[in-house]
Amino acid sequence: MNSRLPQLLDRAAAVFAEHGFTGASVREIVAPIGMLPGSLYSHFPTKERLLVAVYREGVERISKVVDKAIEKESDPWARLEAACVAHLTSLLDKTSYSQVVIRVRPSDAPSAAEELIALRNEYESRFNLLVDALELPRGVDRRDFRLLLVGALNWSQTWYRPSGGRRPAEIARRFVRILKTGLAGK
Repeated sequence: MNSRLPQLLDRAAAVFAEHGFTGASVREIVAPIGMLPGSLYSHFPTKERLLVAVYREGVERISKVVDKAIEKESDPWARLEAACVAHLTSLLDKTSYSQVVIRVRPSDAPSAAEELIALRNEYESRFNLLVDALELPRGVDRRDFRLLLVGALNWSQTWYRPSGGRRPAEIARRFVRILKTGLAGK
């Protein structure tokens, strides 16, 4: 039974990424891997539980990339930059899992919303720690700083074009540099 689980997760990620959670049908998820719609429920009791599993896998994949990137750095700004580069590169790699993480909103699946929010918050706690380690001018709200940066990075899936002349890593570095130099008054 579990031998089809990786296929099921991959296929669900692809369908959720393409159609969103509400637009995805169980039949569309399972048919290409040779399963009947009812067979899904031997793995997951609901479509929402399948979404949580896909979302968790996406968060874990992005988390591993970010964690690996920051372990090489010791300077707080360099660590933040490395995290932003890894984060943005992961989001713009256009894998189904990264698209689910960035495009599916907790409100799309109300019965799973609490768990999706917890997964997102656990991931973003890395950025809390990274921003907390920065020397910022008095009066700069660290939460606002983090939300501004992560929000800009996350919105990139809407405006980024590979033909635009800048690679994801360069964009992430520029975002961090703008914030750093702007705060320094340079």
